[in-house]
Amino acid sequence: MSGHSSYVPSTGVMRWIDSRLPLPRLVYDSFVAYPVPRNLGYAYTFGGILALFLVVQILSGVVLAMHYAASTELAFDSVERIMRDVNWGWMIRYMHANGASFFFIAVYLHIFRGLYYGSYKAPREILWILGVIIFLLMMATAFMGYVLPWGQMSFWGATVITGFFTAFPIIGEPIQTLLLGGFAVDNATLNRFFSLHYLLPFMIVGVVILHVWALHVTGQTNPTGVEVKTPKDTVPFTPHATVKDAFAMVVFLILFAYFLFYIPNYLGHPDNYIRANSLVTPAHIVPEWYFLPFYAMLRAITFNIGPIDSKLGGVLVMFGSIIILFFLPWLDTSKVKSTAYRPVYKIFFWVFAINAVFLGWLGSRPAEGIYPLLSLIGTIYYFGHFLIVLPVLGLIEKPKKLPNSISEAVLAKHGATSTPAGAAASPEIKG
Repeated sequence: MSGHSSYVPSTGVMRWIDSRLPLPRLVYDSFVAYPVPRNLGYAYTFGGILALFLVVQILSGVVLAMHYAASTELAFDSVERIMRDVNWGWMIRYMHANGASFFFIAVYLHIFRGLYYGSYKAPREILWILGVIIFLLMMATAFMGYVLPWGQMSFWGATVITGFFTAFPIIGEPIQTLLLGGFAVDNATLNRFFSLHYLLPFMIVGVVILHVWALHVTGQTNPTGVEVKTPKDTVPFTPHATVKDAFAMVVFLILFAYFLFYIPNYLGHPDNYIRANSLVTPAHIVPEWYFLPFYAMLRAITFNIGPIDSKLGGVLVMFGSIIILFFLPWLDTSKVKSTAYRPVYKIFFWVFAINAVFLGWLGSRPAEGIYPLLSLIGTIYYFGHFLIVLPVLGLIEKPKKLPNSISEAVLAKHGATSTPAGAAASPEIKG
């Protein structure tokens, strides 16, 4: 997708800058003239939404850090002071807290779009792996940020999550002690988590740059899964993609504003408005909603597996549910990228998506009654999808006939079958 730059500096100043630091040329080639498949739909707008919310989270986080006190004696009160005494502090705090949830909503939709259209397949394996690394950094950042308000769920969430590491023999306890800064969740823990919570978003920015770089090297995927073959298959990024991105951002921001101004605590937990108390354990300790599917898988293992006890087994399953995503490009044996042309796999994909949501709901339920059994069934299907369905179905499924080119798919969608000889398809015909 890369080629000769068409950027022409418009003024003498821009020519002077371009000859010494071609940053305007880089922006133009990457976000204006960059060719993208002509059939991209709104499912491909979540990358832009994620970039927007990353900026929102960093800016709001920097402002909050100016007023936050990373001390077990002062943290809870400093958050209340931000809400009550700092100008617009309530809005910035709610913006940051709800922004994390919307960040994860967008990233989950982005991931499922990638799964549906096969965005992880060759030659985009590194692009996918970088995306999974971003996801892991997001999870670490969100977990550490959840501890900072120093409410009941913050304290006990940190206690439970850091306790997972003790399941690993030999290395587990030293890792836990390193994370906590001692032998229990205390002031040293809060200082460590605050420092890392402030640092990790900038690491995310670095990996995002690599992610975008890898995207521009391999080119964008599209709903057909057919690679770009001729210039007729593409349109310039601006305005064709930027207009869709802007519209999707506005819609997403409207929904975000509704939560921010009308139901700012809907996605949070009421126990976090109670000051942390190590002597009072909440009735049900649950993480934030975006961790619930993994929490359900952790609790699904209630039995020993040979020499592996249930605690270690649950931790291995939880971490394995994310690690397996790194190997997805090699687990899927189908030569067809897009699920749209795989009628049998499409059914399994939607079952997988429903199962993921179901696991999220199970993660919010108490670990009693039938819920652990249902969590175990959901966990088995989660891993079965990657380890059995993808490898086997890719070998035996007969996909639908693929279009010869992206342009052919676009013309067929609009009822046209051919283009006059020598004539290019109109840029207005787009998916």
